[in-house]
Amino acid sequence: MASSDSGHRDGTIGIKEVAAAAGVSPGTVSNVLNRPERVASATRERVMQVIGEMGFVRNGSASSLRAGQGRLVGLMVHDLANPFFTALAAGVEDLMSDRGFAVILCSSATSPQREERNLRMLAEQGVRGVLVTPVKEDHDQLGLLRERGIGTIMLDHAATRPQQCSVSVDDVAGGQMAVAHLLERGARDIAYVSGPLTIRQCADRRSGALKAIDQAEGASLREIEVDDLTPRSGQLAAERLLAELPDAIFCANDLLAMGVLRVLLQQGVRVPERVLLMGYDDIEYATASAVQLTSVRQPTYQLGKIAAELLLDEVENLSGHAHQQILFQPELIVRESTTP
Repeated sequence: MASSDSGHRDGTIGIKEVAAAAGVSPGTVSNVLNRPERVASATRERVMQVIGEMGFVRNGSASSLRAGQGRLVGLMVHDLANPFFTALAAGVEDLMSDRGFAVILCSSATSPQREERNLRMLAEQGVRGVLVTPVKEDHDQLGLLRERGIGTIMLDHAATRPQQCSVSVDDVAGGQMAVAHLLERGARDIAYVSGPLTIRQCADRRSGALKAIDQAEGASLREIEVDDLTPRSGQLAAERLLAELPDAIFCANDLLAMGVLRVLLQQGVRVPERVLLMGYDDIEYATASAVQLTSVRQPTYQLGKIAAELLLDEVENLSGHAHQQILFQPELIVRESTTP
């Protein structure tokens, strides 16, 4: 049975027609579609121009069946509205696009049930691999995907098994760095505003904060746990702190910190003169708030790009792939919110 990629009985444009118009072989057109890195840039551009002019539409299902492999990967993060994950996705998508892959993006909304449904859906779509910021610490579903030959990379989450690739940031070090900075600024009564501690990043940043507190004389850490990592939850946390303001507030991410800042300023609490305030992630909006936000920076775009490179190596280099657990170090970025 002929596919629409190689024939045109139904009037559609196929690979042979594109090849003839571009003055190349059908194999070259196939490489442009499936392995663009193997084709010289000038030839690749000429073929893509012809594809656009002729209105060629690739039959993805048919080509995947012939080649025994698709050109789709999945990316699942906690929250699509969070700028941190937007930057992460940009790193993944840019690399995948350059290599001729398309990305299916979805969110778990930090729900284990939704996460499992989405992973099953991605497998049903025939993805070659999945990059996931997991909700669950030890994920059985990822093992099932690997058994089906689908590559898996844990993103923004360290792997606990040597046969699993991961790309993450040392959030324990980041939390310790953040609170050590507040202590250096003279704070002793510090509040930690966190999302659910079932989220690994929140728990690790708390662990780091406690390490810094343990090393300081006369310091204490109040803990306020909210439902999610949004500005609205930050506002609710700030309202709880107004009755007895701490010296400093460390938030598990910048969105929480922005919500806290809004309430403090509305109530006439001066930041940083009365309360030091610190976030985490160093999203773009950290410099656009009323008081520029001190934050702990993660190499977000690079996280996504390197995770994508690992995934492609895992699915395309089956015999030579070596699992890696890459751990980045965070960076302290000091701005107005902790500089009286």
